[in-house]
Amino acid sequence: MAGGGTGGHVIPLLAVARELRQRGHAVIFAGTERGLESKLVPAEGFELRRIHIGGLNRVSMVERVATLAKLPFATLGMIPLVRQCAAVFSLGGFVAGPPVMAALLAGVPVVAMEPNAVPGFTNRKVGRWVTRALLSFPETAAYFRAGRTEITGLPVREEFFAIPRKPRQGPLDILITGGSQGSRTLNQAARQSWPLFREARFPVRLVHQTGPREFEAIRDEFARTGLEGETLPFIADMPAAFARADLIVCRSGAGAVSELAAAGKPSILSPFPFAADDHQTRNAEALERGGAARVVRDAEMNGQRLFSLVSELESDAGALERMAQAARGFAHPGAARRAAEILEEIG
Repeated sequence: MAGGGTGGHVIPLLAVARELRQRGHAVIFAGTERGLESKLVPAEGFELRRIHIGGLNRVSMVERVATLAKLPFATLGMIPLVRQCAAVFSLGGFVAGPPVMAALLAGVPVVAMEPNAVPGFTNRKVGRWVTRALLSFPETAAYFRAGRTEITGLPVREEFFAIPRKPRQGPLDILITGGSQGSRTLNQAARQSWPLFREARFPVRLVHQTGPREFEAIRDEFARTGLEGETLPFIADMPAAFARADLIVCRSGAGAVSELAAAGKPSILSPFPFAADDHQTRNAEALERGGAARVVRDAEMNGQRLFSLVSELESDAGALERMAQAARGFAHPGAARRAAEILEEIG
């Protein structure tokens, strides 16, 4: 298993690893000491082999030079490990570089999972040589060899797929989340929108995951608005929060858009503008083209824009229901199972 650093890389890898373990296969992860894999992988009972490597994309020139100097040694150091393996499964990211290149040099099959509309740096560079590429968006196939791609989606917790359709009753339930650490842009837009909802007597219930940094200030300010809802630093049971929501306002990383699709939820997406290769914008635009979302660029997201867009969607009879149906068209249940099947086929 090659990939790490963030939960967006590690959690899908773990989903595939658990599926492989259930099928009787041994799984080894390659990752760094400082990435999230150093905690999550051993906690799941999997072996983690450490790589000493940094990033190449959107980093300082000093770090890029240091990484390039270490890359050949890190790659050569991975060759003995990958030769023991039937295949290498990559979710991209700088952590995946050495084991993937080692596998290609050693003639070991590589299966790459690319959950974004535009591939990350590693998957772009090795795309033409991978044995199979598992995608979430059809347009991503252009970066890989013809005949080697398959739309599988990203592994998503089954609880999201189990969320039933929610009939509209009472106020419009809006979930706002910028992820576990929160989003300053979404936090600010939400705060600016509160007086607009209140003055318009708009029937709304707001649930807002703020992240830990701004939670106390936002909680106290929201309490004074008289609006229905709650603010939370972190939502542990996100599937339950999705189930209660009629509309979700969030960023557009691969995990977020995959969960929206699995749950069949309409969304207002504000892509994080500094994501590598601007992949969040590409993800959001793909959902918007499919009728599942509306996109507001980070620089344009504010309280007035948020309020106006919510009002527009609410006044258009059936708009949210049509968006929900379109979102389900992007869902791909069984992604971890299919990835495991492909690894067995080529290994």
